Amino acid sequence: MFRFRPAMQRASLLALALLAAACATPPPADDPEAVAEFRETNDPFEPANRVLFEIHEVADRFVLQPIAETYRDLLPQPVRNGIRNALGNLRAPVILANDLLQGNVTRARITLGRFMVNSTLGIGGLLDVSRDWGVPGHSEDFGQTLAVWGVGEGFYMFLPLLGPSSPRDLLGQGVDMAINPLTWLGQGAAVDAAGWVRLGLTVVDTREALLEPIDQVRATSLDPYSTLRSAYRQRRAFEIRNQESPAGQVVAPAGVTGFGQGVTAPAAPVARPAPPRAP
Repeated sequence: MFRFRPAMQRASLLALALLAAACATPPPADDPEAVAEFRETNDPFEPANRVLFEIHEVADRFVLQPIAETYRDLLPQPVRNGIRNALGNLRAPVILANDLLQGNVTRARITLGRFMVNSTLGIGGLLDVSRDWGVPGHSEDFGQTLAVWGVGEGFYMFLPLLGPSSPRDLLGQGVDMAINPLTWLGQGAAVDAAGWVRLGLTVVDTREALLEPIDQVRATSLDPYSTLRSAYRQRRAFEIRNQESPAGQVVAPAGVTGFGQGVTAPAAPVARPAPPRAP
Protein backbone atom coordinates (compact mmCIF):
# COMPACT_ATOMS: atom_id res chain seq x y z
CA MET A 1 0.00 0.00 0.00
CA PHE A 2 1.28 3.44 -0.88
CA ARG A 3 1.64 5.16 2.48
CA PHE A 4 0.87 8.78 3.30
CA ARG A 5 3.64 11.05 2.10
CA PRO A 6 6.01 11.82 5.01
CA ALA A 7 6.87 15.27 3.66
CA MET A 8 3.22 16.27 3.53
CA GLN A 9 2.65 14.89 7.02
CA ARG A 10 5.55 16.89 8.47
CA ALA A 11 4.40 20.04 6.70
CA SER A 12 0.89 19.62 8.11
CA LEU A 13 2.17 19.03 11.65
CA LEU A 14 4.42 22.09 11.44
CA ALA A 15 1.52 24.19 10.23
CA LEU A 16 -0.79 23.01 13.00
CA ALA A 17 1.87 23.65 15.64
CA LEU A 18 2.43 27.22 14.47
CA LEU A 19 -1.29 27.86 14.13
CA ALA A 20 -1.76 26.76 17.71
CA ALA A 21 0.91 29.20 18.83
CA ALA A 22 -0.16 32.37 17.05
CA CYS A 23 -3.35 34.02 15.98
CA ALA A 24 -4.40 37.41 14.71
CA THR A 25 -5.92 39.85 17.17
CA PRO A 26 -9.52 40.64 16.19
CA PRO A 27 -10.22 44.33 15.61
CA PRO A 28 -12.22 46.24 18.23
CA ALA A 29 -15.97 45.76 18.09
CA ASP A 30 -16.54 49.50 17.62
CA ASP A 31 -14.90 49.32 14.16
CA PRO A 32 -17.55 47.49 12.09
CA GLU A 33 -15.64 47.80 8.81
CA ALA A 34 -12.51 46.21 10.29
CA VAL A 35 -14.60 43.48 11.92
CA ALA A 36 -16.33 42.74 8.59
CA GLU A 37 -12.98 42.56 6.79
CA PHE A 38 -11.57 40.27 9.49
CA ARG A 39 -14.49 37.88 9.06
CA GLU A 40 -14.33 38.09 5.27
CA THR A 41 -10.68 37.08 5.05
CA ASN A 42 -11.37 34.19 7.46
CA ASP A 43 -7.72 34.15 8.48
CA PRO A 44 -7.60 34.22 12.31
CA PHE A 45 -4.10 32.70 12.31
CA GLU A 46 -2.66 35.17 9.81
CA PRO A 47 0.64 35.81 11.66
CA ALA A 48 1.45 32.08 11.74
CA ASN A 49 0.23 31.61 8.18
CA ARG A 50 2.52 34.38 6.97
CA VAL A 51 5.49 32.68 8.65
CA LEU A 52 4.60 29.43 6.90
CA PHE A 53 4.17 31.32 3.64
CA GLU A 54 7.68 32.76 3.93
CA ILE A 55 9.07 29.27 4.62
CA HIS A 56 7.26 28.04 1.53
CA GLU A 57 8.59 30.96 -0.55
CA VAL A 58 12.19 30.04 0.32
CA ALA A 59 11.61 26.39 -0.57
CA ASP A 60 9.83 27.39 -3.76
CA ARG A 61 12.41 29.89 -5.02
CA PHE A 62 15.38 27.62 -4.38
CA VAL A 63 13.90 24.16 -5.02
CA LEU A 64 10.47 23.89 -6.62
CA GLN A 65 10.70 26.73 -9.13
CA PRO A 66 14.16 25.77 -10.49
CA ILE A 67 13.01 22.17 -10.87
CA ALA A 68 9.87 23.28 -12.70
CA GLU A 69 11.87 25.56 -15.00
CA THR A 70 14.31 22.74 -15.79
CA TYR A 71 11.38 20.40 -16.44
CA ARG A 72 9.95 22.91 -18.93
CA ASP A 73 13.32 23.44 -20.61
CA LEU A 74 14.07 19.72 -20.99
CA LEU A 75 10.68 18.41 -22.10
CA PRO A 76 8.84 19.81 -25.13
CA GLN A 77 5.28 20.94 -24.57
CA PRO A 78 3.62 17.90 -26.25
CA VAL A 79 5.43 15.61 -23.80
CA ARG A 80 4.44 17.78 -20.84
CA ASN A 81 0.86 17.82 -22.07
CA GLY A 82 0.88 14.03 -22.26
CA ILE A 83 2.13 13.75 -18.67
CA ARG A 84 -0.51 16.24 -17.51
CA ASN A 85 -3.24 14.33 -19.33
CA ALA A 86 -2.10 11.04 -17.81
CA LEU A 87 -2.04 12.49 -14.28
CA GLY A 88 -5.55 13.82 -14.74
CA ASN A 89 -6.72 10.47 -16.09
CA LEU A 90 -5.28 8.63 -13.08
CA ARG A 91 -7.37 10.85 -10.85
CA ALA A 92 -10.61 10.02 -12.67
CA PRO A 93 -11.76 7.36 -10.12
CA VAL A 94 -11.56 9.95 -7.32
CA ILE A 95 -13.44 12.51 -9.40
CA LEU A 96 -16.06 9.89 -10.26
CA ALA A 97 -16.52 8.95 -6.60
CA ASN A 98 -17.05 12.58 -5.63
CA ASP A 99 -19.43 13.17 -8.54
CA LEU A 100 -21.55 10.30 -7.21
CA LEU A 101 -21.27 11.39 -3.56
CA GLN A 102 -22.61 14.78 -4.63
CA GLY A 103 -25.48 13.13 -6.47
CA ASN A 104 -24.40 14.58 -9.81
CA VAL A 105 -25.13 11.70 -12.16
CA THR A 106 -24.58 13.75 -15.31
CA ARG A 107 -21.04 14.74 -14.35
CA ALA A 108 -20.37 11.19 -13.14
CA ARG A 109 -21.35 9.82 -16.55
CA ILE A 110 -19.03 12.32 -18.23
CA THR A 111 -16.14 11.37 -15.93
CA LEU A 112 -16.65 7.64 -16.51
CA GLY A 113 -16.95 8.08 -20.27
CA ARG A 114 -13.83 10.23 -20.43
CA PHE A 115 -11.88 7.70 -18.37
CA MET A 116 -12.88 4.80 -20.60
CA VAL A 117 -12.18 6.64 -23.86
CA ASN A 118 -8.91 8.23 -22.76
CA SER A 119 -7.62 5.04 -21.14
CA THR A 120 -8.10 3.12 -24.40
CA LEU A 121 -8.05 5.39 -27.44
CA GLY A 122 -5.96 7.90 -25.52
CA ILE A 123 -3.17 5.38 -24.84
CA GLY A 124 -3.56 5.23 -21.08
CA GLY A 125 -4.59 8.86 -20.84
CA LEU A 126 -1.58 10.39 -22.57
CA LEU A 127 -3.98 11.84 -25.14
CA ASP A 128 -7.17 13.60 -24.09
CA VAL A 129 -9.29 12.26 -26.93
CA SER A 130 -12.51 13.15 -25.11
CA ARG A 131 -11.60 16.82 -24.98
CA ASP A 132 -10.80 16.77 -28.68
CA TRP A 133 -14.28 15.34 -29.22
CA GLY A 134 -15.86 18.23 -27.33
CA VAL A 135 -16.14 16.60 -23.89
CA PRO A 136 -13.85 18.51 -21.52
CA GLY A 137 -13.08 17.19 -18.08
CA HIS A 138 -13.61 18.67 -14.67
CA SER A 139 -12.09 18.29 -11.23
CA GLU A 140 -13.96 17.19 -8.13
CA ASP A 141 -12.63 16.41 -4.67
CA PHE A 142 -13.96 15.47 -1.26
CA GLY A 143 -13.45 19.00 0.04
CA GLN A 144 -16.00 20.12 -2.56
CA THR A 145 -18.24 17.20 -1.59
CA LEU A 146 -18.17 18.28 2.06
CA ALA A 147 -19.09 21.82 0.97
CA VAL A 148 -22.03 20.47 -1.06
CA TRP A 149 -23.11 18.56 2.06
CA GLY A 150 -23.12 21.83 3.99
CA VAL A 151 -19.83 21.55 5.89
CA GLY A 152 -18.19 24.94 6.47
CA GLU A 153 -14.68 25.57 5.23
CA GLY A 154 -13.27 26.49 8.65
CA PHE A 155 -10.38 28.92 8.94
CA TYR A 156 -7.89 29.69 6.19
CA MET A 157 -4.49 28.02 6.50
CA PHE A 158 -1.27 27.96 4.51
CA LEU A 159 0.85 24.81 4.43
CA PRO A 160 4.46 24.85 3.19
CA LEU A 161 4.84 22.82 -0.04
CA LEU A 162 1.06 22.26 -0.15
CA GLY A 163 -0.08 25.87 -0.35
CA PRO A 164 -3.44 27.42 0.60
CA SER A 165 -5.96 25.18 2.31
CA SER A 166 -8.58 24.91 5.06
CA PRO A 167 -9.51 22.20 7.59
CA ARG A 168 -12.30 21.07 5.29
CA ASP A 169 -10.04 20.83 2.25
CA LEU A 170 -7.21 19.21 4.21
CA LEU A 171 -9.60 16.55 5.47
CA GLY A 172 -10.96 16.16 1.96
CA GLN A 173 -7.47 15.62 0.57
CA GLY A 174 -6.89 12.82 3.08
CA VAL A 175 -10.18 11.15 2.13
CA ASP A 176 -9.36 11.46 -1.58
CA MET A 177 -6.06 9.67 -0.96
CA ALA A 178 -7.89 6.94 0.97
CA ILE A 179 -10.50 6.30 -1.74
CA ASN A 180 -8.03 6.42 -4.61
CA PRO A 181 -7.65 2.86 -5.96
CA LEU A 182 -3.95 3.53 -6.58
CA THR A 183 -3.51 3.74 -2.80
CA TRP A 184 -4.49 0.09 -2.46
CA LEU A 185 -2.50 -1.52 -5.27
CA GLY A 186 -0.42 -3.54 -2.84
CA GLN A 187 3.01 -3.46 -1.29
CA GLY A 188 6.52 -3.73 -2.60
CA ALA A 189 9.36 -1.65 -3.93
CA ALA A 190 7.83 -1.34 -7.41
CA VAL A 191 4.50 -0.08 -6.06
CA ASP A 192 6.18 2.39 -3.72
CA ALA A 193 8.45 3.62 -6.51
CA ALA A 194 5.49 4.12 -8.84
CA GLY A 195 3.69 6.08 -6.15
CA TRP A 196 6.65 8.37 -5.56
CA VAL A 197 7.14 8.89 -9.29
CA ARG A 198 3.49 9.87 -9.65
CA LEU A 199 3.75 12.24 -6.69
CA GLY A 200 6.95 13.81 -8.04
CA LEU A 201 5.49 14.31 -11.51
CA THR A 202 2.33 15.78 -10.00
CA VAL A 203 4.26 18.32 -7.94
CA VAL A 204 6.54 19.30 -10.84
CA ASP A 205 3.66 19.46 -13.34
CA THR A 206 1.62 21.62 -10.97
CA ARG A 207 4.49 24.00 -10.31
CA GLU A 208 5.29 24.24 -14.04
CA ALA A 209 1.69 25.25 -14.70
CA LEU A 210 2.06 27.99 -12.08
CA LEU A 211 5.27 29.57 -13.38
CA GLU A 212 3.57 32.51 -15.08
CA PRO A 213 0.80 33.10 -12.50
CA ILE A 214 3.19 33.08 -9.54
CA ASP A 215 5.69 35.29 -11.38
CA GLN A 216 2.90 37.75 -12.09
CA VAL A 217 1.76 37.81 -8.48
CA ARG A 218 5.29 38.41 -7.24
CA ALA A 219 5.90 41.14 -9.80
CA THR A 220 2.64 43.07 -9.46
CA SER A 221 1.22 42.45 -5.99
CA LEU A 222 2.16 44.59 -3.00
CA ASP A 223 1.16 41.70 -0.75
CA PRO A 224 1.49 38.32 -2.51
CA TYR A 225 0.22 36.48 0.57
CA SER A 226 -3.12 38.34 0.52
CA THR A 227 -3.39 38.02 -3.26
CA LEU A 228 -2.94 34.24 -3.17
CA ARG A 229 -5.34 33.92 -0.24
CA SER A 230 -8.06 35.84 -2.05
CA ALA A 231 -7.53 34.01 -5.35
CA TYR A 232 -7.57 30.61 -3.66
CA ARG A 233 -10.79 31.26 -1.78
CA GLN A 234 -12.52 32.69 -4.85
CA ARG A 235 -11.42 29.76 -6.97
CA ARG A 236 -12.68 27.25 -4.41
CA ALA A 237 -16.04 29.01 -4.30
CA PHE A 238 -16.32 28.70 -8.09
CA GLU A 239 -15.29 25.04 -8.00
CA ILE A 240 -17.89 24.20 -5.36
CA ARG A 241 -20.57 25.76 -7.58
CA ASN A 242 -19.16 23.84 -10.59
CA GLN A 243 -18.41 27.09 -12.38
CA GLU A 244 -15.40 28.23 -14.35
CA SER A 245 -13.24 30.79 -12.58
CA PRO A 246 -13.21 34.21 -14.27
CA ALA A 247 -10.14 35.18 -16.25
CA GLY A 248 -7.30 36.33 -14.10
CA GLN A 249 -8.54 34.62 -10.94
CA VAL A 250 -6.97 31.20 -11.35
CA VAL A 251 -3.61 30.93 -9.64
CA ALA A 252 -3.46 27.14 -9.45
CA PRO A 253 -4.86 24.11 -11.23
CA ALA A 254 -8.29 23.08 -10.04
CA GLY A 255 -8.82 21.36 -6.75
CA VAL A 256 -7.54 21.75 -3.20
CA THR A 257 -3.91 22.74 -3.42
CA GLY A 258 -3.61 21.72 -7.02
CA PHE A 259 -1.42 18.73 -6.38
CA GLY A 260 -2.77 15.59 -7.97
CA GLN A 261 -5.77 17.20 -9.61
CA GLY A 262 -4.70 17.15 -13.23
CA VAL A 263 -5.30 20.05 -15.60
CA THR A 264 -7.93 19.14 -18.17
CA ALA A 265 -6.71 21.48 -20.89
CA PRO A 266 -3.03 22.27 -21.46
CA ALA A 267 -2.39 25.96 -21.65
CA ALA A 268 -0.69 27.56 -24.60
CA PRO A 269 2.86 28.67 -23.91
CA VAL A 270 3.06 32.14 -22.36
CA ALA A 271 6.15 34.28 -22.12
CA ARG A 272 7.16 34.74 -18.50
CA PRO A 273 7.82 38.28 -17.34
CA ALA A 274 11.47 39.17 -16.96
CA PRO A 275 12.64 39.33 -13.35
CA PRO A 276 13.08 42.85 -12.00
CA ARG A 277 16.56 44.23 -12.40
CA ALA A 278 18.57 45.24 -9.40
CA PRO A 279 18.91 49.02 -9.06
